[in-house]
Amino acid sequence: MIRLEQILTPGRSLVNVPGGSKKRVLETIANLVARELPGLDSQDILEALVARERLGSTGFGNGIAIPHCRLAGCQAPISALLQLDHPVDFDAIDGAPVDLLFVLLVPQAATDEHLELLRQIASMLDRKDIREHLRSAGDSEALYKVVLDAQKGH
Repeated sequence: MIRLEQILTPGRSLVNVPGGSKKRVLETIANLVARELPGLDSQDILEALVARERLGSTGFGNGIAIPHCRLAGCQAPISALLQLDHPVDFDAIDGAPVDLLFVLLVPQAATDEHLELLRQIASMLDRKDIREHLRSAGDSEALYKVVLDAQKGH
């Protein structure tokens, strides 16, 4: 079974990311992933994320969003974690603006394993203490470490 710490890197764990708007945040995610994985195109990533949001917001409540999509050309699940400098409106189910985004991109042929990853992310972010640690992390390394520690606790 794949675990979150295998698909997230400190380089894809960012603090104080400029928010602005939902679209701008999705662009930031697409550029970040494409920069880390040169085989993927930022425009393709953005279009896939936007298409998924059109089906229904990935705003999860409590200031959290879990943007996710299937992606052609993606060989294995990839994750990124962003802590925004200012919350943005994400059409979340509870109407609250979002300041923490946990991204999951999976290969086109998604499997139960990918659903399991989404479940792991959602259950971790369901915990108030974890959300507080993520929000107070001062740098990428600290943000990444919150996820590692949360995984160990499971």
